[in-house]
Amino acid sequence: MLRPRDIRRHSRGSHFIVQNTPLLLAVILLIATLLFYVGLFFTSLGRFPGNFEITSTINGAMPLILSATGQTVVFLSRGIDLSVGGMVDLTNSLAATRMGDNPISMALWSFVILLVGAAGGLINGLLVTLGRLQPILVTLATLSIFQGIAIKVLPQPGGKVPVAYTAFLTNPEHPWALVFVMLFIFLWFIFRRTPFGVAVYAIGNDEEAARANGIHVTRTRVGAYVVGGILAAAAGLFLAATTTSGDATAGDSYTLTSIAAAFLGGTTIFGGRGSALGSIAGALVLSIIISVLFFAGINQLYEAFYQGMFLVVAVALSMLLGRFFGRKRR
Repeated sequence: MLRPRDIRRHSRGSHFIVQNTPLLLAVILLIATLLFYVGLFFTSLGRFPGNFEITSTINGAMPLILSATGQTVVFLSRGIDLSVGGMVDLTNSLAATRMGDNPISMALWSFVILLVGAAGGLINGLLVTLGRLQPILVTLATLSIFQGIAIKVLPQPGGKVPVAYTAFLTNPEHPWALVFVMLFIFLWFIFRRTPFGVAVYAIGNDEEAARANGIHVTRTRVGAYVVGGILAAAAGLFLAATTTSGDATAGDSYTLTSIAAAFLGGTTIFGGRGSALGSIAGALVLSIIISVLFFAGINQLYEAFYQGMFLVVAVALSMLLGRFFGRKRR
């Protein structure tokens, strides 16, 4: 027979599982994908992944981690940002064509590029809130605008990113980018406890209730788009640093993959539920799955098909588990 203290402990444990089922599933998926990758790698090459493989994986995942985190903040405010790919196009093109090989130029242009991201997010946010336009329509339009400007900045793939800049952001010798991942996780915990972070979750859960409690809905929603734009610009910087050059179309895929990573991490498009932790796990899963498909001998032409199937199964499983634990708790 359970004692009252055991019942309370059991209840708290069930509550934690129900509230964090999508996040827990994302972490389990990440671990399973990682183990599968290591197994296939060992079977193919007779050794475990080393420093080079870990560094390449984390460096390659950084743009998706950043763009997915930005998308998560917009999702939490009950919005969506389809302009992410265009912003990554524009900012990685600017970095490859404008950044000089000295510390002042690198710092100055990094700041300017982040400002460009903030300006893009501000435009999206103002059109959605003050213009009362649908987020999908607005951000689809700005996606095309940002892509057009990126082509104007860098008509052909090329340009050059300073070696020192690459070494600082995505050191190819060691997985230093993990430090940035840890930093983002730390900043996320701070964000959750700031008035702005609380307001983003509140308007995503119930806009009218948030307004009745004194939260400035318009300002908060615009702020969410600005944060999303800044993180998309940071993704462009990391992409340029990883590839050491620019490409005005290289960021196009991040529009859909950032949404997929956020979904995989348990963030919903209906607002108020989700976290950057889940999106980071989702981004890592989507990055590692490419290596899994490669070592599994899947033809490159069919990679998108298997990635899509994997995503559908993962999201469906998350929903089923959420409902299962929800019924069990009741």
